[in-house]
Amino acid sequence: MAKQVRQVTKARPAKDARTPAGGRLAGVGRAAVTWLRSLRGRTIALAAGAVAVVAALVVAGVLLLGHDDRPPIPETRARHYTETDACLLTGKDGITGTTAARVWQGMQDASLATHARVSYSQVSGEQSVGNARPFLNGMLQRSCDVVLAVGRPETTAAAQSAPRYAKVGFVLVGGGDRSGGNVTTVGAGDGVRADVAAAVERAVRDRS
Repeated sequence: MAKQVRQVTKARPAKDARTPAGGRLAGVGRAAVTWLRSLRGRTIALAAGAVAVVAALVVAGVLLLGHDDRPPIPETRARHYTETDACLLTGKDGITGTTAARVWQGMQDASLATHARVSYSQVSGEQSVGNARPFLNGMLQRSCDVVLAVGRPETTAAAQSAPRYAKVGFVLVGGGDRSGGNVTTVGAGDGVRADVAAAVERAVRDRS
């Protein structure tokens, strides 16, 4: 009896069976890496483009501001005063009264014309010549070159002190004793502002 021999096909190794699948996975991996690299390159390019656009806008803004056609704002300069002081002595209401307010306005007008410094002091307490005198003396001690007085107690005290201060110009508003050459009287009418301004200007120029 003839011996039958069964031919057995040798099985392929498992490695060979997985080769096609492994090749496909490797290809997919390489494609993914390539895509990521290209994506990163595009992102960098986009970022660089954005930076360039921003830089261009900044340069354009600087150029536009540099060629502004608007006129420059003038410098604010401090007003320069001379060393001459004109001082006003008023009653308890200060410069809120009608006559005193006009006198103060006239002094300010004279200050604009002569650059003299102007100030005022009001007599507080009893409205009398005796009480007004200390306030007047305070002005004279502050080296006031021109002294103005408005109100009866104030003008009387100023008229009495004028002979002792020959270098000081006195302007008495509303009357008073004009016994000295350094005393000027001004009426308290409607033109008191202009009259005071003129009297202060003359007194300041005489002592400049």
